[in-house]
Amino acid sequence: MEVQEFKPKSFWQRPEGVTGTLVIAGLVIGGGFLLYQALPYLITLASNLLYLSGMLIVLGALIYMILDPKMRNLVWYSYKSVMRWITGLFVQIDPIGILKTYVEDLRSNLSKMNQQISKLRGQMHRLKEIIINNQREIQTNLNLASRAKETNKQAMMILKSRKAGRLQDSNIRLEDLYKKMEILYRVLTKMYENSEILLEDIQDQVVVKEQERKAIRASHGAMKSAMNIISGNKDQRYMFDMALEAIADDVSQKVGEMERFMEMSSNFMNSVDLQNGVFEEEGLRMLEKWENEGVSLLLGEQKQSLLMAANNDSDVLDLNTPIKKAERVQGHKNQYDSFFE
Repeated sequence: MEVQEFKPKSFWQRPEGVTGTLVIAGLVIGGGFLLYQALPYLITLASNLLYLSGMLIVLGALIYMILDPKMRNLVWYSYKSVMRWITGLFVQIDPIGILKTYVEDLRSNLSKMNQQISKLRGQMHRLKEIIINNQREIQTNLNLASRAKETNKQAMMILKSRKAGRLQDSNIRLEDLYKKMEILYRVLTKMYENSEILLEDIQDQVVVKEQERKAIRASHGAMKSAMNIISGNKDQRYMFDMALEAIADDVSQKVGEMERFMEMSSNFMNSVDLQNGVFEEEGLRMLEKWENEGVSLLLGEQKQSLLMAANNDSDVLDLNTPIKKAERVQGHKNQYDSFFE
């Protein structure tokens, strides 16, 4: 699995950005209203030289804060910190807390995916049995038609030939269905394997980075962070949190893809009626749409190789092979270590 490069979200793209937008809108509207109400009083004050001097000093201070990069950065940092604190009262924005939630989601999804794979395997076994039985019956009917022809039993020959033809048409559809099920099976098992590795990597990151984050926060308090901002230096505490948020974004997309594929495969499997050999075309269209979509976050380049294997008649799928358990190879590099480099 490859981790895609992430561009850090801007302040306005995060949950606290929504809070910040609402606060700014409120300040602009409220400030405009108060200024309108106080305008006559301000005009009166401006007529007094002493009051006018004070107002010009305040105005100068505001202009200085706007023009001076260091002061502007400090005010912007303080504003973002306050908005983040307010947002945190109502929404989970702590990246470590978010990652812990995803760990629970992944565990739950892996359990559901395992059940789904078992159900799909059972359906494929039954479908394969139907195809084999049809092939036997096709051969039997062809043999009977051949004998009927030899004995000039025209009606019997036509009857058995047509029955063999209908079964042959049915098997063509069922074999196409089996191919689609094989794609589902290969993708689900590979997603299961990759998701187990993803779960282990996230758990390792949470354990290690939670301790690192506590140490960084202890040594880089709000005051030191503010001084770094004023000096124009990168704040280690801020950069560390940005890396954690990038991991949370990546995991969010992968978990979302996992859940969407599980939902699609479940709908597809539920639309199949093996007893009558029928299935809904909508399920096939959804699967074909997924096949034609871009690179999978969970599968990466493995997606195309899985599709090629499913369509390769020489690459026979063994349904009796147990689901491969993810194993940590020696020297395994956590896929999210690069986020902190």
